[in-house]
Amino acid sequence: MTELLSFPTFLRMIAERSAAFRAAVDAAPGLDADVPSCPGWTLYDLANHLSEGDRFWAHIVRNTAPGDERPSKDGLAAPREREALIAWLADSTEQLLTALREAGPDRGCWAWWEPLASSHTVAAAARRRVPESLIHTYDAQLASGAPQELPTTEAVDAVDEFLATVCTVTVPWPGEPATMDYHAAGAGSWRQTVDAAGSRSTRLTAAEAAESKPTAAVYGTASEIALLMYMRIPADSLRIEGDADLIQRLQNWG
Repeated sequence: MTELLSFPTFLRMIAERSAAFRAAVDAAPGLDADVPSCPGWTLYDLANHLSEGDRFWAHIVRNTAPGDERPSKDGLAAPREREALIAWLADSTEQLLTALREAGPDRGCWAWWEPLASSHTVAAAARRRVPESLIHTYDAQLASGAPQELPTTEAVDAVDEFLATVCTVTVPWPGEPATMDYHAAGAGSWRQTVDAAGSRSTRLTAAEAAESKPTAAVYGTASEIALLMYMRIPADSLRIEGDADLIQRLQNWG
């Protein structure tokens, strides 16, 4: 079991990545710039999506409990003028951070994921918003022509959180049982196991990683592994051992 980062750390990461997102919006040639990693979206569409998500989760942590029905979004659209949009983004993030601080990490709230490795709490919601800001900042930087490597600490937790929240499910895997190992250089290793019981993951020790014989294994930096999981870079841009098609099957299954 991986020791989680602290709740204040998640809040700091949200604030920092959101500020980086606004900087990318400010640096872009225009709000109509295409986002290569989100086909069909402009930079405005991406900004509207991120701000909508911040406001949506602010509402969730203030007003919902585990087991509630999925709440409705407010339907408000972000302004289309750049300066006003940047101010709207900042206000959206502040609404989220204020709601998270006021609720505290242990309060229960609605969540869309199965409460197996990741709980239905405000702390888990805050953790989920970090990769949202992290990956979409990368998207915005692509649109502005200046993509940057993901910060290592955020990238490592994004990998761990993705496996715990998105990939830990009881939906039966439709193929033969398989194991997928992810090795982030200097940052750790994980194993995802899929079978009739669903999907689950564990953090591997250095000795376990060295001795493991998975169905497939992928090697890269923490940034590359996180971007691969969020389908921002192709699997064949990384070193893969074993059944290289397993990554595509996992992505199609998800």
